[in-house]
Amino acid sequence: MNTAPSRPARPPLPLAEVRAAGAGDAGAVHGLSRPFVRAGALRDRTLAELARRAADFLVVEAGAEGPVGCAGLRPCADARGRAAVVLYNFCVAPGHQGRGIGSALLDAVLREAGARGAGRVFAATVGSGLLFLRHGFAVGREEEAPPAWRAALDPARGSRILTRVLG
Repeated sequence: MNTAPSRPARPPLPLAEVRAAGAGDAGAVHGLSRPFVRAGALRDRTLAELARRAADFLVVEAGAEGPVGCAGLRPCADARGRAAVVLYNFCVAPGHQGRGIGSALLDAVLREAGARGAGRVFAATVGSGLLFLRHGFAVGREEEAPPAWRAALDPARGSRILTRVLG
């Protein structure tokens, strides 16, 4: 006999669409990022900076709510000069976590990175990184990471570098 308490069912996953962000999405990306900035999980970026970098971003929309997740991809070269991308500002609105939206976004990020000719994707996390690890990332060696990006990481935040080889 099962005596474990029953858990309430999670709301069904709304239809999620991942798309390239436009300049008009900068406010939504900024708003999505704020709780994670306050928690120390994301670097603080101004609305103007996000608007300038709108072409870096993918956003995921769930139903009619507008963007509920985002991720930036910046092309770079790894420490050996090979084509790579840095994944940054990856976040999913707290009310939408655990419903497959982050996985859909990360899958789209990996496809886009491959389409851009990257052989590797680099990310930094102050959290567990479990979503990344489930999608084939591994803890990376700092010396392999893009030097300028690595130098810009704040050591006080205790970020771990994760990497995923594509192809």
